[in-house]
Amino acid sequence: MYSFKNDYSEGAHPKILKALMETNLVQEEGYGEDHYSLKAVELIKGKIGQTDVDVHLLTGGTQTNLTAISAFLRPHEAAISASTGHILGHETGAIEATGHKVLSVESKDGKLTPAAVQAVLEGHPDEHMVKPKLVYISNSTEIGSIYQKEELQQLSDFCRQNQLILYMDGARLGSALCSKENDLLLSDLPLLLDAFYIGGTKNGALLGEALVICNESLKADFRYHIKQKGALLAKGRLLGIQFLELFRENLFFDLAGHANKMAEMLCDALKQAKVKFLTDSPSNQIFPIFPNKVIAALEKEYSFHVWEKIDEDHSAIRLVTSWATKEEEVAGFIEELKRWV
Repeated sequence: MYSFKNDYSEGAHPKILKALMETNLVQEEGYGEDHYSLKAVELIKGKIGQTDVDVHLLTGGTQTNLTAISAFLRPHEAAISASTGHILGHETGAIEATGHKVLSVESKDGKLTPAAVQAVLEGHPDEHMVKPKLVYISNSTEIGSIYQKEELQQLSDFCRQNQLILYMDGARLGSALCSKENDLLLSDLPLLLDAFYIGGTKNGALLGEALVICNESLKADFRYHIKQKGALLAKGRLLGIQFLELFRENLFFDLAGHANKMAEMLCDALKQAKVKFLTDSPSNQIFPIFPNKVIAALEKEYSFHVWEKIDEDHSAIRLVTSWATKEEEVAGFIEELKRWV
């Protein structure tokens, strides 16, 4: 049974494990004050081309989202998310548990537009409702789509004109930036966003996300928020060493590029077989639509998520490739599929 369920089924890239082993008995300061974490932070600042941002290393995506969003918002303020957004459907109400409502916007492609956000603002005009303040987006999105630079620029301009915080969930940012359809650079992000994070958990690290705060007004006392939310890791070196390896050379992008290449192999084969897709995804998540009997047959050899019911006889599944997906496993899935499609 081979899994295409997610991009965190495997442990970590061997270079990361090697670095963790080699530094294991070196004594270091705790809570992110170790020299590995400090070097990783400076390296990330160099990669994004900005030295006046704050970078904080946290362990996971949900933890990063709830710590950041709850810190950025006042008690009466709310976040806006696409209906497919991770904070809306897959984080056990973590944001709302901190006291902040998440306002849902229907979106066929998982992305938000200025017009969609404007409609939310018009629907919340006064103090009898929560005040929309933060716009939450993901890149890539939960259904595999990515933001083009012009789309993000328009959203950024709109948010600044309306005093809204623009925050990007980057759990799969590597896949988005390495997509053949992408025209964004990592260095573009601090110019367009108030805050974002660079996902390591889903791109070769054991765990870890690097939160980048760009807006000066959001920086104050942030380590207090991290500590209060139980996110200030005593052995912060564990995060620092991993991000140091991911960004020391080009490993972060190499791993994301491999995941995309494996997804592209799957996608090309499915298209040749005339399979239809739920979404147009140029990243490492693809959503083909199959007859339910084909899905049942494939589930005997492979694991994946059945994503959405299409009709009584068809469903969309989600196939996710990772930094460690083997080409022979993709080829095997394609051969198995040929038996049924």
